[in-house]
Parts: sequence; structure tokens; C-alpha cells
Amino acid sequence: MLYFVVVTIEKLPKVPYLSEKVFTFPQDSATSSVTLTASVEQPLTALTVCMRFYSSETRPQSLFSLAVPSQSNAFLLYKPSVGVYRLHIKGTALDIKGLPDDTSEWNSVCWTWDSTTGLTTLWVNGKRSARRILEPKGALTGVPSIILGQDQDSYGGGFDRNQSFVGDITDVHLWNSVIPPCEIRFYMEGNTFSHGNLLNWKSLQYSTTGSVLVEKSDFDKLTCY
Repeated sequence: MLYFVVVTIEKLPKVPYLSEKVFTFPQDSATSSVTLTASVEQPLTALTVCMRFYSSETRPQSLFSLAVPSQSNAFLLYKPSVGVYRLHIKGTALDIKGLPDDTSEWNSVCWTWDSTTGLTTLWVNGKRSARRILEPKGALTGVPSIILGQDQDSYGGGFDRNQSFVGDITDVHLWNSVIPPCEIRFYMEGNTFSHGNLLNWKSLQYSTTGSVLVEKSDFDKLTCY
């Protein structure tokens, strides 16, 4: 006598696989964005974000926007013009100049911040800024809203098409620590590195709104200067 055993396997939610893919933002928009989901323990006392972007735009645009309920510009990486990167922590801004900003080329960016001292550093294409102080003792509390492609002027919204990102974004990682310079250099060069523990591009949970496309990446390894 034959016995048939039926095994029921529960379907788990799928996390889209984004290795060698990019988010493409093909036009100005007040609605197109990508919302990222991170498992965050409170409070956030240190952060590192790394990402790559490709854009021909010369107007202001947002690269990475993290808001908390009490502050829309809690952790914002913004480009007001070509050659200028603006760092926001809890609404306080710091402009960084003199780092690479190649239009119509891939740029690899990492930004570190430690709330204990306020020490912050920006890296672009293997070169780093001078270490500066930005919002010491300014830990971030509350559930974060993380957006690519738009600057949050209110928690989870308040988008302005004149600040929207146009181009490609890929390899987004977020850590709740200041990662070592060698890890940043490995990332910049496209080599093996320790992936983000809050956001990991290869297992990213995300949702898109508006005209955002997922396309094949053409990023090539950069030379670490």
C-alpha cells in the first residue's frame, strides 16, 4: 500500500534581489520615490550610508533622505549644486566642497556621523573631506522614514519636483555605526565589504511610487585614489 504525504509550505514574503540592478529616476517628479524599510533599534547614535549615483543634473537634488517624526531633515544627503554636498543632521546643515562630483559618471559616496562627538566625514570616489563637527549629542529617535529620489520636507512626504533626483542610484547600504576607512575604500573600489546591517542592497525591502524603474547596472569598479 502506498501512502502519500502532503507537506504544506508557507510562502514567505519575497525580498526583491537587486544585485547588479539600479533604481532609475528618468524625469523630474513630485511623486517618484523609493521607500526603504530598515529594522532600527532606538536611538540611532551613529550612522554610515554608502551609495552610488549617476546623474547629469546640475540643479539641486536629494540623494538620501532619512526623517524621523520630530525632524524631516534628520539625516539628509543633498546636492545644492555641482561640486557641493550638503549634510543635514536634525536640520543643521554643513556644506562640503572640493570632492569629486562627476556629471554623467558614476559617483560612489559614503557619509559617516557619530552623535557622541558630532564627528562627520564625507567620502566620494575614494577621496574624503576634512573631519568636521555636526550636531554632537544629537541622537535620532523615532521610527525613521527613508526615501530615495526625494527630499522629505515633512515626515514621509512634502516632496518638491525641483529637488527630486534624476538619474540612477544603486548599492545603497546603511549601518548604525561608523564603519572603518578600509571598509569604505573596499566599497568605493567595488570590492568585497561588510554589507549594511540596517539597509543591505542585496536584501533590500523597498516600495516604489511614480515612474521609478529597476534596470541593469552598468557600474564598473572605480580606482581608489
